Order: sequence, then structure tokens, then C-alpha cells
Amino acid sequence: MQYRLLYAALAATITLVLAQIGPDCNAFDNACPSNKGNTAAHINYDLTQTLALNEWTTLDSEVVAGPDGAEFTIKKQRDAPAIVTDYYIFYGEISVEMKASPGTGIVSYIHMLSDDNDEIDWEALGDFTDMLQTNYFGKGDASEDYNRWEWQRVTTPQEVFHNYTWIWSKEKLSWAIDGTVVRTVHYADAKGGTRFPQTPMRIRIGIWAAGDPSKNKATIGWAGGETDYSKAPFTMYIKSIEIVNYTPAESYVYSDRSGSSDSIKINCGISSSETSGTTDTAMQVLSSTDSSTMAPYSASQNEIFNSFTVNSSLTESKNSTTPDIPLAQMTIPQLLHHLETTAQNVLDFLSTKARAIFISRTGTVTSAIGSWDLFFLQVFGLIVVLLLMLGIVLAWVCFFSRVCTPQENTRGRW
Repeated sequence: MQYRLLYAALAATITLVLAQIGPDCNAFDNACPSNKGNTAAHINYDLTQTLALNEWTTLDSEVVAGPDGAEFTIKKQRDAPAIVTDYYIFYGEISVEMKASPGTGIVSYIHMLSDDNDEIDWEALGDFTDMLQTNYFGKGDASEDYNRWEWQRVTTPQEVFHNYTWIWSKEKLSWAIDGTVVRTVHYADAKGGTRFPQTPMRIRIGIWAAGDPSKNKATIGWAGGETDYSKAPFTMYIKSIEIVNYTPAESYVYSDRSGSSDSIKINCGISSSETSGTTDTAMQVLSSTDSSTMAPYSASQNEIFNSFTVNSSLTESKNSTTPDIPLAQMTIPQLLHHLETTAQNVLDFLSTKARAIFISRTGTVTSAIGSWDLFFLQVFGLIVVLLLMLGIVLAWVCFFSRVCTPQENTRGRW
């Protein structure tokens, strides 16, 4: 095992992207087109379903959906099936349920890459049955004068599914396995932030043969040896992918060639029903999930993450079908539906507020979700909802029973 780790260090110094991928446009050298975003805050893919797989762009060889998820198979030399999003993510949580492929020299990978060569990686090697590699790059810098790559312990990744997660914010980047954070890199850790991944990235998942005889010796050594294609096929499985998109947007634009997060202009959408003078920029971004009613909006990433306050007004759910009629004239089913809609709006508001608070405090949402603070906030929210529902019911009963109606108003009313 020691010689493999030595090869790993050597290979890391001479290769930038072991999965053989480069950006579509180098933002340092060219005026690149805007990066397409996604206006949804939560994106989920069940890759046991062909329909979900079809939402990704397939590269090289065919990828098919099966009962264990999307199947990435190397059948012969030069096969390297992969899928990639057609949109970019600018900070968020990406969780991938993967069973890596066995096989000497076979690499199962999950990574993200930006137009200026910021990169984040998970790489599982076929002969390594108790560890996998985490790595990152900033601006394509592959030098070894900062602690960029590390191995993480994991149990039989080629035999069982594990959930591999990135928690990526402006302040820090964490890798987690099955819900447990195994590594964290803070902004300042990466050469004072100059090599911290901080620009919009696309997600790419695939498999390739780093042990192919055509590769250089260092890469083959890092991968554990030459790949024996007579033992093919080699298959990696991806069962599901979940994305929490911290900055939903229609697109992202590099305003200069600095490669800093503050240089990224965010062109996102705001639902017309949510636009108001007091609605905070960050909440507009987090709640913009309906592209059909979007109006253009542009803000820098720095404005987004430095202004987390929440509009205290609650708006009616877009999906509500409750008639716009007085409460006292509602039927019992209409009243129940109204209560349900109101409760959901309150819970959505509290959820959005909690997300904003914890992103601003910790730079992540996952860390907040498991915290006691959020637990008590949810309990408080439940109490508020119950009190609100009780108040509405009492008001409705009070009105029809006339218990609360002053006598002097009764004659005039009836």
C-alpha cells in the first residue's frame, strides 16, 4: 500500500485532471459566455429511472438506468462513459449515492469543474477497498506547496453504496461520507483563498481507466497498476443525486478575469408575486424556483452572502386553490384547505429563515440541519402554526355563534 501512496503523490504533481476533462472555455484567457444556472433550490435525480438519467448529457459511451441506478461500464479499451449537467452550481450541497467499480486501474469519479479550472473531486480506485481520494484545485494550480489531496477511509466502496457529499460555501468546502464530514478546507487554507474553488461549476460523474497501458507510469502507479481488459466489464453504479442549490439563478457571468467569487455576477429570476421593496436579495435568490414568471435580476455573489435578512411578510402559496372569499363564508372543506395552505406558508417561511440564518453563520446548510438551534426553531414554528390554526378556528366558531359580536352591532348587522 505504501508504494501506491507514493505513486499518488507523484501523480498529483504532474497531472491536473485525472478524469481527462477540461473546461469548455478558459475564463482566464477568453471572454467566456455566461454559465447557465438552475433556478431550482432543490434538485433530485432517481437514476434508477431512465427519465431522470435523460436530464443529463451523456458523454463517450452509453449509460443506462437499471435497478441499481445508472450503469457506467467499461467494456473495452478507451471506454470512458460519463454524464454531466448542462447547468452550473454556485455553492451548494451535492450528494451522490455511488457504488464504485472494481478493477485494477479503474477510477470511479464524481467531480465539479469551472470555466477557470476550479475543481472538486471524489475518486475511488478499483483495487483500493478501504479508502478513496478527495482532491481540489484552484485556478488549475497542481503544485504541491499546499495540502490539496487526501485519502479518506471508507468501507468496501466497490461492494456497497455510500453517499458522498460536498458542502460547498464561500467560507469552506467539506467532504462527507454517509453523513459524516471527513474533511474540511477553509477558504484561507488554500493559499489564502487564492486557490479555493469559488466559481460556478458543472457536475460530472463517470468512470475511466487510469491504468490503461497508454497512460504514463506515474498515473498507472497511482491507479494501482495496469488495467487488464480481459476482466471487463467494469461497472460503476450511481443510484441517486441530490443537489441543494445555494444560489439558484438563470446564469452566472464572469465580470473580470480575477477568478474570484466576488467577480461573478448572478443573473437570476424573481417571481412577480414575491417582489417587494423589503424582500431581501438573498431571499429572492433562494426562493426563485418558478422560471415561468421570472423577471431579470443581477447581483454580485458578495451581495448575496452578506445580506441575509428575511422579509417578515408571508405570501399566499402559488398553488393555493382556496377561493378569495371571506373566512366566515367558507365551507368546512374550504376552511380546512385554507388552514393547510396557511400552515404550509408559515413553515416555508420559517424554513427559509432558518436556511438564511445558518448559511450566514456557518456557510453551510447541512451543518445547520443537524443542529439543536434549528431543532428548536422548528419546534417554535410548529407552536406558531398550531396557535395560528387555533386562532382561525376560534374566530370562525366565534363569528357563527355570535358569542364575540357586540349586541349593539347585532341589530344593524341583521
